[in-house]
Amino acid sequence: MTASYFLKFILLSLMAVSITACSNVKKEQSPNIIYILADDLGYGDLSCYGQTRFSTPNIDKLAEQGMLFTQHYSGSTVCAPSRSALMTGQHTGHTYIRGNKERRPEGQHPLNNESFTIAEMLKLKGYATGAFGKWGLGYPGSEGDPNQQGFDTFFGYNCQMLGHHYYPYFLRDNQDSLVLEANVGLNCEVYAPELIHDKTLDFIEQHKDEPFFCYVPSIIPHAELLAPEKYMAMYRGKFEPEHHYKGLDEGPGFRKGGYCSQVESHAAFAAMVHLLDEQVGEIVAKVEELGIAKNTLIIFTSDNGPHKEGGAQPDYFNSNGQLKGYKRDLYEGGIRVPFIASWPGMIKKGTVSHHISAFWDMMPTFAELTGYESKTNDGISMLPTLLSKGEQRQHNYLYWEFHELGGRQAIRNRKWKAVKYNVLNPDKTSLELYNLEDDISESFNIASQHPDIIKNMKILFEEAHTESAVFDFKP
Repeated sequence: MTASYFLKFILLSLMAVSITACSNVKKEQSPNIIYILADDLGYGDLSCYGQTRFSTPNIDKLAEQGMLFTQHYSGSTVCAPSRSALMTGQHTGHTYIRGNKERRPEGQHPLNNESFTIAEMLKLKGYATGAFGKWGLGYPGSEGDPNQQGFDTFFGYNCQMLGHHYYPYFLRDNQDSLVLEANVGLNCEVYAPELIHDKTLDFIEQHKDEPFFCYVPSIIPHAELLAPEKYMAMYRGKFEPEHHYKGLDEGPGFRKGGYCSQVESHAAFAAMVHLLDEQVGEIVAKVEELGIAKNTLIIFTSDNGPHKEGGAQPDYFNSNGQLKGYKRDLYEGGIRVPFIASWPGMIKKGTVSHHISAFWDMMPTFAELTGYESKTNDGISMLPTLLSKGEQRQHNYLYWEFHELGGRQAIRNRKWKAVKYNVLNPDKTSLELYNLEDDISESFNIASQHPDIIKNMKILFEEAHTESAVFDFKP
């Protein structure tokens, strides 16, 4: 244990004791929070958001029982920084992890000890905390390890690179490595999302009598495209002509990052989303079975837009609906994501919200929900919108930066959206402007028509970005 982590541990412990001693709120009055995060699921990949090639009845039902958001945004356009923005309540101009930086042999660059996460905040309010799925914010044993960042329980993939594989050789069970003997060599016996799902349900049942935060960062439907035969059989032959993808099926690099082959890419994608939808339904059923539904907030969303890797063809499924761009883009298709919240008796059934919100709003939302005096971050509580009570504050702007592909930035300022590409090469930098109220597809760049708006956007770009010693973002 490092000295900085020891100080952080002591401080959090003292705060927890103080809060417990001063609080008159009974544990049962604190709502449970289940946050389900799909991986690379597009804005149009759910039937309640317009998908027509297949259906997602359980997620649709969740929307029918609660509130569907049309203008919610992910933390980033790729995995690790999106999760960092979620966990810390800071956008990518401020949060510690701003890109996918790998650490061999397993894991990503870690969140630092000074980072304060949603899980740490909720532990201070007496919550049991568990994460089940893909982490990606710190290699095992590092200061960014989920057990060092507020999670009592972690089960799944620490490393998002190894999270490319659905039949892995091992998973992480807190600090232990759970070897999956049935997947040795080329064998495909234990489908990891099913095992992780069982652990998720176990956690909910184990903590039904106390407030809990259950974070479910699924790896579905991130490439590679694989699903158990039971689900493949449901969709085989329904999406002809099929797309054949040739990947890595053996050799020293097998199941170490590269995607395997898939000759039925369309069927596999639909099968994977079907399985994800089924698991959401089982989580809801478990909460109802335990009699805790009225005290449980369930949220479903995605970490960024749809990918085009491992044989995936988002255009075939119209995965973005009207939106432009994909994963790694800062156009709407890369960052606008489905967001559904359900809480029986608290969130009105069948409501639709056009409130503009983002991942970094989760920390202040959960803080207000649980009575925690949240410290300053980039988010704004969405609780007034969720509960249809009180005045909802609005963001002045939302900001994103992406450090790959020449560097990219974007700002959403009310109806205006500015997108800047080739940031790291000033000779090639382009700044585009769109009016999302009239042009949700970002088809018409109107930057030349609004020099005053462009001037203000440039000021906001400068204001939103702070320098990072780890993730350099300079021309």
